[in-house]
Amino acid sequence: MQAIILAAGLAKRLRPLTDTTPKCLLTIGGKTLLEMTINNILKNGINEFIIVTGYRESMIKDFIGQKYFGLSIRYLTNSDYENNNNSYSLWMAKEFVTGDSLLLDSDILFDYRIISKLLKSPHADSLAVNSNHKLGEEEIKVIIDSANKIQHIGKHLDPAECFGESIGIERFSLPLFKKLGSVLERKIVRENNVNEFYEASFQELYDSGNAMYAVDVSEYKCMEIDFPGDLKRAEEEVKYLEF
Repeated sequence: MQAIILAAGLAKRLRPLTDTTPKCLLTIGGKTLLEMTINNILKNGINEFIIVTGYRESMIKDFIGQKYFGLSIRYLTNSDYENNNNSYSLWMAKEFVTGDSLLLDSDILFDYRIISKLLKSPHADSLAVNSNHKLGEEEIKVIIDSANKIQHIGKHLDPAECFGESIGIERFSLPLFKKLGSVLERKIVRENNVNEFYEASFQELYDSGNAMYAVDVSEYKCMEIDFPGDLKRAEEEVKYLEF
């Protein structure tokens, strides 16, 4: 299994903290977000990585090279990171995924057991959902059916109709990832639609009859780091995490 980590963005909402440092190298509890993410993946027995970088990528590569010398990593450079979104970074990875995969955003503080629970799911295509998080306009939300199959995903959904928040960690079988790659190829290459969140392509898969399932991980701590206030709260949350 391969782990895809998307780490190309500018993180403008965290400025000035990210004026000289990529978001994934911000430190919480004495460790960087990226370090905690890689450790959580390794702890689950996954040791092959695809990492898409962009903003200040040399800092990311230098950090990993010093901390994880010899780790199997394919780096991909999103050189136009200022003008595209995470769907573009994911599109870049599509030719290099050779089996089942784990997709992660690089700005999540989370318990390693979230990955463990995804890997134990009977569904090869699934995503981690926090059903306890208070939902608003900012969260990527999901609506599911009685079998936990995802019907709708996106920020625009009515919180009252949603099961919870997609936290940015997904598991894909190779067949579904290839279908996702085809959707991304059409959107980005033919339609020049480079500014979407990748969840819009997930929704297209669901609409055409493909299934992904929600795995409720709300018993474990997790949070996305988007604003300076998130970092302050994360310093408290990190005390309760398992790594």
